Amino acid sequence: MTTTVDERVAQTSLATKMLQRPELGALIGAAVIFGLFWGVDTTGNFARLGGTAGWTDIAAPIGIIAVAVALLMIGGEFDLSTGVMVGSAGLLTGVLATEFGLNIWLAVLIVLIFAALVGFLNGVIVLRTGLPSFIVTLATFFVLRGANLALTKEITGTVRVTNIEDAAGFDSLQPLVASKIALGDATFQVSIIWWILVTIAATWLLTRTQFGNWIFASGGDKNAARNAGVPVARTKITLFMMSSVAAAFVGIMFVVRLQGMQAGQGVGMEFFYIIAAAVGGTLLMGGAGSAIGASIGAGIMGMADIGIPYALWDSDWRWTFIGVILLAAVMVNTFIQNRAKGAKR
Repeated sequence: MTTTVDERVAQTSLATKMLQRPELGALIGAAVIFGLFWGVDTTGNFARLGGTAGWTDIAAPIGIIAVAVALLMIGGEFDLSTGVMVGSAGLLTGVLATEFGLNIWLAVLIVLIFAALVGFLNGVIVLRTGLPSFIVTLATFFVLRGANLALTKEITGTVRVTNIEDAAGFDSLQPLVASKIALGDATFQVSIIWWILVTIAATWLLTRTQFGNWIFASGGDKNAARNAGVPVARTKITLFMMSSVAAAFVGIMFVVRLQGMQAGQGVGMEFFYIIAAAVGGTLLMGGAGSAIGASIGAGIMGMADIGIPYALWDSDWRWTFIGVILLAAVMVNTFIQNRAKGAKR
């Protein structure tokens, strides 16, 4: 007599559990990319602490925003205004602190509230109008880009803000967001700590809270989620706000670290955040992904940025390389997910 095992109580093998992890493809890809650039490195520094400090310095700000973007993508939406928000936040912080004489801590608070409001408006417009989020946030991108240039020129007479270091409160803010950490013969930016903390917090949010369940449900099938009592609108609006605030925070980090900001700062980087999330196993149609995967994807971006000049390759091929990484990662992730679905228990 054949006994039928209820799938709800059947034991899942370790291999199947591994295949079901969305970040597995990104982890494999990161190992391959690291091995590749280690092998072609002409300086001998890539695999050392100095090289690690270099690529993590690039990856950290990408990772902070990519994690928030990944949560939004899991929830079924996109945000194309994150790149320009980095510049908007930096410029606004600088203008408030240098031109209006505000304490930089107050300027930072105002900027974060501004970013949250922009995210809130993005979410409300998307949900009220039914327009695709990439259209709404693309419009926001152009609005902010124009405002960055026009208002900065109007207020400062140039297309940049400078002398942030003279603002009141700068000396107490700088160690938190733009200091350096010496480790051996290498110097790491404090942004790596924020990157790790954001990844841990987002992972906990996704896997250990009711809100995390709402994110997956909203991106998987919003109609079914609503019928099950999930506050889809509130969830998505919150995710838009988180994405915008994460970008603003990185903008604040940059303006403090560089002690100034150009009007075009951050423009075009929104694609890197989406690529990092996609490389990390976040599905473009929503409903699946992970914060850890997005962070690994950001790490891959950083390794490519440092590895190409270390290998003495023509830097003009950087964009082509990133495109190949994106396509390969999505194909690997799709293959792994299909194997996971068909894997025997």
